[in-house]
Amino acid sequence: MSFPFSNPRMPSDNAEDQAPGTRKIALICAKGGLDECLPVLIMANAARMTGIECSVFFTFYGLDVVTESRVDHLHVNFLGNPMSPMPNMVAGLPGMEAVGTGFMQRKMDELDIPRPREMVQMLHESGCDLYGCELAMKMFDRTKEDLLPVVQDVITATDFFERTAGADIIFV
Repeated sequence: MSFPFSNPRMPSDNAEDQAPGTRKIALICAKGGLDECLPVLIMANAARMTGIECSVFFTFYGLDVVTESRVDHLHVNFLGNPMSPMPNMVAGLPGMEAVGTGFMQRKMDELDIPRPREMVQMLHESGCDLYGCELAMKMFDRTKEDLLPVVQDVITATDFFERTAGADIIFV
């Protein structure tokens, strides 16, 4: 693949940079749209490829990204998105979600960007810690068995902050 998933950038020789492995980042994935989860997965991958410790907490609709029955069916929703290239009147028409999703998937294929399931697997293999949100699991009636096997644990938000103490936290 030509995408950065297979072409790691080496850590900088800049003296201001911390040594690989000493930096930590904690990403919170709260959205499950195809276009909404990609930034989290790409940033987590970039962190791991540059030696930064990384954890991802999947909460609310972000749980779809690590739910076995949903991960392969994520879609793009133009409706209500202020940056959408199409007006809400058109975005709300039947089939527009499928059109947007198909377009994004074709672009991903063109750019050699893996689909979310593969990206989550790659993150796991790179040493990224993946967690499901206990409260969201209860709200959506999901069990640990509903999640992809690479999800390390189902924990509370408090647990996540304790496990990622000292990390830069980014909520997406």
